[in-house]
Amino acid sequence: MTGLPGWMRFGYSPGWVDRSPTGLPPTAEWIMSSGLMPQYREYLRTRRIPSAAPFYLPSGPVSREDEVRMLEEQAKAIESQLDIVRRRIEDLKRIREGKSSA
Repeated sequence: MTGLPGWMRFGYSPGWVDRSPTGLPPTAEWIMSSGLMPQYREYLRTRRIPSAAPFYLPSGPVSREDEVRMLEEQAKAIESQLDIVRRRIEDLKRIREGKSSA
């Protein structure tokens, strides 16, 4: 209904479960992990909204508390991604050594 394929939608999609740490598509993961969430929220706040929009976007600048919370969430996401990469490296090393990675 959005006109976008599932991989482009910003939000949860069952198709991304087990493919990303949060179940979000790549675009959402990138925005969250890049540190650009405050700018993205500002973009959402200032963009022109059609008059028939049935929702309201957050307004005003991001508070320090919100920024701290977002940065903590970003750190958790990065740590989660790093854990996944480290596990994959260990799996590949085990496979290379001739051991199973069950």
